[in-house]
Amino acid sequence: MGGVTFDYMEKYLRGLIPDHQGMLKELEEYSIDNKVPIVQKETGRFLELMVDLTKPKRILELGTAIGYSSILMSVASKRNSKITTIERDKEMVEKATVNIHKYGFEDDIEILEGDCLEIIESIEDKFDIIFMDAGKGHYNHFLPHCLRLLNKDGIIIADNVLFRGMVPSDELVKRRKITIVKRMRTYLELVSKDEELITSVIPMGDGIAVTKRRGI
Repeated sequence: MGGVTFDYMEKYLRGLIPDHQGMLKELEEYSIDNKVPIVQKETGRFLELMVDLTKPKRILELGTAIGYSSILMSVASKRNSKITTIERDKEMVEKATVNIHKYGFEDDIEILEGDCLEIIESIEDKFDIIFMDAGKGHYNHFLPHCLRLLNKDGIIIADNVLFRGMVPSDELVKRRKITIVKRMRTYLELVSKDEELITSVIPMGDGIAVTKRRGI
């Protein structure tokens, strides 16, 4: 198993998804060549689907890396979404900025440099989609702020919530990852047990949790 599904399932499911061309393909190849993590193929397709379904006007992303998922979501929205993305790694901010300008997304995507928790504490805007993909051990700390920033019918999409299969299985937990695993379990318990929220955890990619407020 490479992630949270059996290898043969992962291979089959990825084979169903058409390969990207052009700029997204270039970014994917860069991530492989330079060992920079980006969303897995099936996770990327899920983001495209969610953006197409919900037609968000504003998207907040926690964790920019090279700008791949921001550009992916902007393309999926047909550039009708304004995206704010937060990244603390200066090198990644510089690379993402280059990519966003190279492919002409500077009017659609804004990068905020700094610690995600510190920045989201100061944000007042509302968002239709919030995509968590940074600070895997801090999702539970991000949650209250994300709920404050989430529009009434908005959704939170959290990536890597099963974290290489370690979150559901003590047998797979590596000692140096114990803190991350415990905190991710806390996050999943918070969004699953809160009666005002409804959450579905999907064993896709490295695990995705989709959360929204319950309708009244």
